[in-house]
Amino acid sequence: MPLWLSESDVHASLPMSDLIPAMERALAGFSAGAVVQPVRTAIEYRPAAYFGLMPAYDPASELMGAKLLTFIPANLNYGLPTHQAVIVLFHPETGALLAVADGRYITEARTAAVSAVSARYLAREDAGILAIIGSGVQAHSHLAALPLVRDFREIRVWSPTRARLDQFVANAGPRVHAAASAEAAVVGADVVVLATNSTTPVIEDAWIGPGTHIIAVGACRPSHHELPATLMARSLLVVDSRAAAIVESGDVILSQSQDRIHAELGEIASGAKSGRTSASQITIFKSLGLAIEDVVSAGLAYRRALAGGHGAEVAL
Repeated sequence: MPLWLSESDVHASLPMSDLIPAMERALAGFSAGAVVQPVRTAIEYRPAAYFGLMPAYDPASELMGAKLLTFIPANLNYGLPTHQAVIVLFHPETGALLAVADGRYITEARTAAVSAVSARYLAREDAGILAIIGSGVQAHSHLAALPLVRDFREIRVWSPTRARLDQFVANAGPRVHAAASAEAAVVGADVVVLATNSTTPVIEDAWIGPGTHIIAVGACRPSHHELPATLMARSLLVVDSRAAAIVESGDVILSQSQDRIHAELGEIASGAKSGRTSASQITIFKSLGLAIEDVVSAGLAYRRALAGGHGAEVAL
């Protein structure tokens, strides 16, 4: 019988310290062509409300699966997550259903784990100041993931919603403090995370100094962008998927940066392409999210749940 994995089951099975190397292997396999995965299908079924399908087959882990997700920004008005999802896993030989896993936490955690992989290869070794723009679930997950790959002495956070910002900082630890503005958070930072639902740039080109690594995880539609075109033009651009970036990323499309993509992150992780070439170089990782990240994450949670006796078997 297939295994039903609740969010708490998934959370217990996916520590960030293990998820980061799992995502690094998944990205390398994807960029090497060892993964079968199309660009996601997404429909805007209501204004600004999206339903997506993300299938993938990973021979390395002997898993096949798909994520079904919704993205509804207006959910914030009702205290609900903007992203909600379920991931289904199948046996690649028989097609039998193996598991149904909650995908909300997987989406949150694997996105931050991939960002940590980007910081490992693209942020300066001496990066000491982290700036996070946003105070939602991705801000929380990035706060958990990025200090595992760089030793930040200071973490600045800014969000346009003051109450959420204050709550975030109150629960975040002594190194984390609220910035007075987005500019105050970003200027002088070594790593900048953009984790917003904005459809227009949230930072200015002039705020970004030499040697900064920028991680942009929002703006996943062709008409949305978080980054100024001038900043895109003077930075080394790395994406998770070229095929997805040129059709899904407004940051890439609107700045006409399709031909300026230096590499996929998986190519850098595998050594096929170079990463940062100097301490002064500005690097950008544009993250859209890949189905293989979801399938590998859910597969890891599934196997650990089986071994640990978590989850519930459900007869269909």
